[in-house]
Amino acid sequence: MRQAYLRDAKAIHPRDLEMMGMLLPLGIQKGKDFNPDAAMKAELRSAAQEAHAWLVEGLVQYSTEHIFGPDSKWVLPTPPISATTLFKWTVPDFFDVDSRGIALASYFGPTATLGKGSFYGGCYVDASGQPLEGQNTYRLHVPANAPVKEFWALTVYSKDTAALFLNSNRPTVSSFDEGLRKNADGSVDLYSGPKAPAGQEANWVYTPPGKAWWPWFRFYGPTEALFNRTWKLPDMEKMP
Repeated sequence: MRQAYLRDAKAIHPRDLEMMGMLLPLGIQKGKDFNPDAAMKAELRSAAQEAHAWLVEGLVQYSTEHIFGPDSKWVLPTPPISATTLFKWTVPDFFDVDSRGIALASYFGPTATLGKGSFYGGCYVDASGQPLEGQNTYRLHVPANAPVKEFWALTVYSKDTAALFLNSNRPTVSSFDEGLRKNADGSVDLYSGPKAPAGQEANWVYTPPGKAWWPWFRFYGPTEALFNRTWKLPDMEKMP
């Protein structure tokens, strides 16, 4: 499939021609088979591991747009330029290849216009600023009257893969879930960790011990209270 892409000149965007030139020293060229020797394969594996580590940390380091105020740990889970350019990554002076790489390494494809049909928030540390770890149990208090016309959902992802944890049967919880426990005031307490707190199975998502992770909190049909910050989502709290 990759070779077919390279052989199709129409599939190469003009902005990518410079990258195609950078691939030539590796032996990757339109119309030619790519047959790396053992040494080249070893170099490419090493480079891929380095690039993967950079992309994983890039999402954390470059996601700096705080959603609920400067002290909140919830951020727009993408480099700022991604959303401001409607995920085109083009500004007057340059094309942001780093932002594009980080964004597309983190999710399959971006929404067309963030904030209309849906809005996403992510966080990578708990309320005390410590990285989220799978062996810990965390609580997320979702205040009443969430700013959605449809529903909200919390989903957890592996930091290493940006995907759901393998074999997890509790990767997400939403306001649509039957059995979701609500507090007397309409708020909801959600939990994450290796095991659900007693009686909180319906409000819990699984995270494996020893694995770093991060959540996305999705608002489907977001309303004005989200954007004017009259409703705010608290930070993840580590349980004793």
